[in-house]
Amino acid sequence: MRQLLGVLGFLAVVQSVAGMVSEFSDWDGGLVRRFGFLDGYEVYGSIALLVPGVALFAAAESRGRRSG
Repeated sequence: MRQLLGVLGFLAVVQSVAGMVSEFSDWDGGLVRRFGFLDGYEVYGSIALLVPGVALFAAAESRGRRSG
């Protein structure tokens, strides 16, 4: 379970960073950019994806400490 949380957190953070980079450069990538309802709000969507990514990392670390 710890590894799954870590992988999901990593993917969320990577997609968040990709969304930020694509917003501030000419690169067309990232998952956030693919959602039509976020047109014009890609930065906010990337930040909103970063928060659960960091929380998943924290949950994975907490789970790892508890189980030994």
